[in-house]
Amino acid sequence: MMGFLEVAVKNARMTITALLFFLVAGALAYISIPKEAEPDVQVGVVYVSLHLQGISPEDAERLLVRPVETRIKNIKGIDTFTSNAYQGGGNVVIQFEPDADMSTALQDIRSKVDDAKQEFPDGTDEPSVNEVNISEFPILVVTL
Repeated sequence: MMGFLEVAVKNARMTITALLFFLVAGALAYISIPKEAEPDVQVGVVYVSLHLQGISPEDAERLLVRPVETRIKNIKGIDTFTSNAYQGGGNVVIQFEPDADMSTALQDIRSKVDDAKQEFPDGTDEPSVNEVNISEFPILVVTL
């Protein structure tokens, strides 16, 4: 039984032809593949930040976070949402399903948060509703 290398050496012209074919096919495939230097990746996450100076975590959950949670839980396309309350405020992170329309979802979240503002205590800062955009974060950080 002849080994692979012996067959390749005996048929040198066929081996070189096959090698050239694979090199040309690979180069053509590489050229035809679309490439983007900075692709825009949609992650489908919205961050709602709520602040009230001096509020305890328990009160922040009850007075700030829960009104927002009760209104956003029925929005179409939500996969999961998590919330945190801390000294001075709270936040809600909403993750959408991959096929959700983020422009519509962001509008829905903003309108629901505006509805919830009526229940917030006096002195509450304006809630911040932001879409998490991966392209705004650096890909590589070099520290010297």
